[in-house]
Amino acid sequence: MDIVLGLRIKGGVLVATSKAATRGISVIKVGDDKTRELNPNTLMAYTGEAGDTVQFAEYIMANTRLYGIRHDVELSPSAVASFTRNQLAKALRSRKPYQVNVIIAGFDPKTEKPTLNLIDYLASNVELPYAAHGYAAYYTMSLLDRHWKEDMTQEEGVELMRMCIKELQTRLPVDFKGVYVKCVDKDGIRDISALCYPDEYPEAEVTEEMEAQQGEIAA
Repeated sequence: MDIVLGLRIKGGVLVATSKAATRGISVIKVGDDKTRELNPNTLMAYTGEAGDTVQFAEYIMANTRLYGIRHDVELSPSAVASFTRNQLAKALRSRKPYQVNVIIAGFDPKTEKPTLNLIDYLASNVELPYAAHGYAAYYTMSLLDRHWKEDMTQEEGVELMRMCIKELQTRLPVDFKGVYVKCVDKDGIRDISALCYPDEYPEAEVTEEMEAQQGEIAA
C-alpha cells in the first residue's frame, strides 16, 4: 500500500512518498523514507517488495556515486534512468528479478530542465510530466490529468500535491501515516514536507531556510 507520486513543475520536480512501512496488516515503521539521493540533482523514489526495494535503491545509488567519483562528472537524470532501467532488465532475465517500481526525479544542470521518469518492475521506462505507482495511481491520475499544466509554479505544484494526498486519505482504507514531500531543482534536493504540511511538524523543526523558501513561494 505504498504511495509514490511525482509531479514536474517549472524548474523542478516534486516527489511525495508515504511514511508507513507495512507488512500484511501490521505497520512496521511510521517514518520510512522511500527515497534515495542518487547524486546532488537526482532523486529515486521506490515501492515494491520490502527487501528488494532497499537493496536495489542502494545498489543504484552506490553505482551512480561511484561513476561520479571515477569520472569526476555526475550522471544526468536521463542517464541514471537508463542505467536503472538496464539493471532491472538484466535482473528480469535472471532467476531473481527485482519486484521494484521506481520514479527518477532530477534536474539536469546542462540543459537546465527537470525530468521525471517512471520505471516499473518489467523495466519499462518512460518520461512523463506526472507519475504515480501503486494504488495511488487509481485515485490521483484523474486529478493530475485535470489540474496539471506546463510550467506550474512551486506553489501550484504543492497545492496539487495536497489535493492528491487528500484524495488518497479519503479513498484508501488504510492509514499511510502521512507523506514526505521533496523538491528537486537547480539548488539540489530538499525536504519541503514542513512547508506543505506545517500543522504536522513542530514549530522548532521549521528552520529559517524553510521560512525563506515559503516567502519565495508566496512571492
